[in-house]
Amino acid sequence: MTRGDGMQGMQQGREPLYAGSTVAELYRSAFKSFAQREAIVGDGVRLSYQALEAQCHRMVRYFESIGLRRQDGISLLSGNRADAVVAIIAAQLMGLRYTALHPLAAQDDHVFALRDAGIKALIVDVPRFAERGAALAALGVVEHVLTLGPASFGADVNAALPAFDGADIPLRVQPEDISKISYTGGTTGKSKGVIHRQRTTVTMTLQQLACWEWPAQTRFLAATPISHASGAIMLPVLLRGGTLFFMSKFSPEDFLQTVVAERISSTFLVPTQIYGLLDCETLDQYDLSPLQMVLYGAAPIAEARLAQAVQRLGPVFCQIYGQAEAPMTISYLRRHEHDPRRPQLLRSCGRPLPGNQVKLLDANLREVGPGEVGELCVRGPLIMHEYLNRPEETEKAFAGDWLHTGDMARQDADGYLCIVDRAKDMIISGGFNVYSSEVENCLAQHPAVSLSAVIGLPHPKWGEAVTAVVVLKPGCSANAQELIAFVAKRKGVVNAPKTVVFEANLPLTAVSKLDKKAIRAMYAHGNANTTDGTDSTDGTDNTDNMVSSPQHIV
Repeated sequence: MTRGDGMQGMQQGREPLYAGSTVAELYRSAFKSFAQREAIVGDGVRLSYQALEAQCHRMVRYFESIGLRRQDGISLLSGNRADAVVAIIAAQLMGLRYTALHPLAAQDDHVFALRDAGIKALIVDVPRFAERGAALAALGVVEHVLTLGPASFGADVNAALPAFDGADIPLRVQPEDISKISYTGGTTGKSKGVIHRQRTTVTMTLQQLACWEWPAQTRFLAATPISHASGAIMLPVLLRGGTLFFMSKFSPEDFLQTVVAERISSTFLVPTQIYGLLDCETLDQYDLSPLQMVLYGAAPIAEARLAQAVQRLGPVFCQIYGQAEAPMTISYLRRHEHDPRRPQLLRSCGRPLPGNQVKLLDANLREVGPGEVGELCVRGPLIMHEYLNRPEETEKAFAGDWLHTGDMARQDADGYLCIVDRAKDMIISGGFNVYSSEVENCLAQHPAVSLSAVIGLPHPKWGEAVTAVVVLKPGCSANAQELIAFVAKRKGVVNAPKTVVFEANLPLTAVSKLDKKAIRAMYAHGNANTTDGTDSTDGTDNTDNMVSSPQHIV
C-alpha cells in the first residue's frame, strides 16, 4: 500500500466529520442566542425569539400529526404575514422541501409547480388567496390543503396550533437534504424547478453575514414578497439578533411612515420601488435618519435615478446580484462605492463575493478580455444542485462546468462587474447588438422620463427595431423625436429607438420588476410597430399589476 492509498483509506467513512451545517441549525442558533429579543412585528403581533421558536415547534408537530415526514414537499401561497414566516421556518426545522408559489402566477402555473415538485401539503393565505386556494383544493392536486385562518376549504392551521407542544424538537435535517425548490419566472416557456440543497442556503447566509454592511441594530422591513428576495434575508437578520417587520403591500407613503414609526434601519427594494420613493411628493417631509442600509437588486436600475437616490437619501444603498440558480450573493456593490463622482461604479453590480468564482465567457467558453462583453458564469457552493426533472436544461446551464447565468456583462481591471443585459433581452438591430439596459439608462437621464422599458420588435429592414415604452414624470412632457434624438446624441444612432411609445403605466411582476414578457406581448401584434420616429398611446391596460407615474406600486 502506498502512502497515498493509506491516506485515502483513512479518510473513507469520515464524511460526517466534514459535513456542513443545515438551515435548521442556523435557525436554532438564532433562537437560542436572542431568546428575549423581539423577532417579528406584523399583523398586529410582536413575537420574541422565544415565542417565535415555540410557535415554529408547534407547527412542526402539527405537520407531523398529518403525516408529513422529512423531505416531503410543502408549498406556500401567501403574502407577507407573521404566521407565514412560522410555516417557512417550521418547514426548514423539519427538513421539508419548501416551494413558494408565485403570488401572481396563473392557476395552471400553480398546478404545474405543485405537481412537478411533488408537493404533499399546500398552505394558503386565506385573506389574499382564498379563491385560488379553493380552486386548487377542488382539483385535488395535493394531499393536504392547509389554511392560515378559517376557510370553506382545507384545515385551519392557526386554529390547530394551540393544542401542540412548543418545546424543543430534535433536528433530523441532513446536510445533503433539499432545502427548497424555487421556480423560475417561466419567461421562456414552462418554469424550471431550481433544486437547492442545504449547502446553497447556508453558503448564501454566511456570505450575507460576512460581506453585507449591516447596521448595528438590524430592524429590517420586508417591503417585497417573502416568497422572493425578502424571504432570503430573514435568516441573516435573525442570526444578527435583528427584528423583522412586514408590509403586506408596498406604497411609498406607507413605507416612509413605517420607517419613521418603527425606526427601520435596513430594507430591500427593487428599482421601481426606489423610483416610487423619489417621485413621492412627501419624501422630504420624513426623517429617514434611522435608515442605514437599503439593499436593492432583482432588476437593472437606471444610473441617473440611482444618483438621484443617493443624493436625496444619502449613502445608504448597497447593490446585490444573484439569480434563482445562485441566489442573492454572487456580487455586491458597497455603500461607499455608490459615489456620483465615479459614475462608472453606479453602472456596476459590484465585485464577486469571497467563495465565488466568476468569469465572463464567450460562446466557445473562452474567457473574454477586460471591458469585453461575455456571459457571466459562476462556480462555488452557492450554485444550485440541478433543475428538477430537466437533465438537458441542467447540462446546458452547467456547460463547461460553470453555471451560465444568462446575463451579459463586462468586467473592468479592478474587478467590478457591469451587467449590460439579459442574453434574451439583447436586441439585434441591423446586425448590431443593442443592450436594452444601456438604452434605458440613457433615457433615465432625460428630465421628463420616470421609467422606460426597451424591447426589440420584428422589423422587415432591421430584423429587430429598438422600441422604447416610456412613462413620463407627473407634469412633464416630451415627444418621440425628442427622446430619439436624446439617445442618438449620447449612444449613437444604432442604439436610438426607432419607435417611442408613451404609456401611463407599465406591467410589473410579483416582485415589482418590469415584466418585459408582458410588455412584448402588448406590442407583438403591431400596437407599437409604427413608422420610424412616431409615437403610440394605444397600449393594453393591465392596471392590476402596473407602475404608473410610480407613486402607486403594487
